[in-house]
Amino acid sequence: MSTTLQSAEQARENIAGIALRTPLVRLNTELEHEVFLKLESLQPIGSFKLRGAANAMVRAGLEKIARGVLTASAGNMAQGVAYCARRMGIPATVVTPDTAPETKLKAVERLGGRIIKVPFEQWWRTFEERSFPGVDATFIHAFDDPDVQAGNGVIGLELMEDLPDLDAVVVPWGGGGLACGIAAVVKTLKPSVRVYAAECETGAPLTASLEAGKPIAVDYRPSFVDGIASKTVFPGMLDLARKWLDGTFVMTLDEAAAAIKLAAERNRVILEGAAGCAVAAAVSGRVSGRRIVAIASGGNIDFGILCGILDGRR
Repeated sequence: MSTTLQSAEQARENIAGIALRTPLVRLNTELEHEVFLKLESLQPIGSFKLRGAANAMVRAGLEKIARGVLTASAGNMAQGVAYCARRMGIPATVVTPDTAPETKLKAVERLGGRIIKVPFEQWWRTFEERSFPGVDATFIHAFDDPDVQAGNGVIGLELMEDLPDLDAVVVPWGGGGLACGIAAVVKTLKPSVRVYAAECETGAPLTASLEAGKPIAVDYRPSFVDGIASKTVFPGMLDLARKWLDGTFVMTLDEAAAAIKLAAERNRVILEGAAGCAVAAAVSGRVSGRRIVAIASGGNIDFGILCGILDGRR
């Protein structure tokens, strides 16, 4: 089910006072085209995930989720769910892969969330089964949920209000909830805008699945781009991608690192790896258009990794 303008507008009301309306700023470069950063890294949890988590939990209602909430996440949705759970006075449990970055896990713990670390395969199975053995709680899906996507779609509303003459948007693709939520809103309001997904070479299942016409499993390896690379695509999310997206870009780790460094040097903005992939695509010259928006989806990167990128050790 696609995000609609009505569901995005309702989500905007639901998350008001929880998630910020983030600024859209021009990336300070000397390119022939303009690149703008949608700074979701400035959300209270440092990621756009707060929008979808808040909308889904508000829509569910306190009575339904009073026993607590459960999510599967590499760190950002975990923070979004834990943040909202603390506001609502309910417990939150998070299933994370054993490769999740410490900076995100510590943030979840500060917010009062309980963490269960598991191997990658079991973590991904939690997405598919929407439950975890021994945890009696309402599952909040990180991407395959219309309320989560509608929360993300609020970003599309803000983009069209702040930069109505934009030509293209590049969105990091993890599970697809961000890209499909934004694309549904933006392309409904202005069909000529092109919306692209950015993946990383360490795991780019959307590109492979679009080419194959069906969900494909790909090789995956952990890296500092921890928020998006994965092994496969949910069938429903692939259908939405076919409907709304204009294509994909697969970025290298070096390109993502260079984009992170560029944003830090030129705009004093901290980006995590997923956001770096979107910015890398936007500055690459591969996206046509004069005004291109890159969704700076989050800034939750381990400082040790960030320092290595900034001083050229990455």
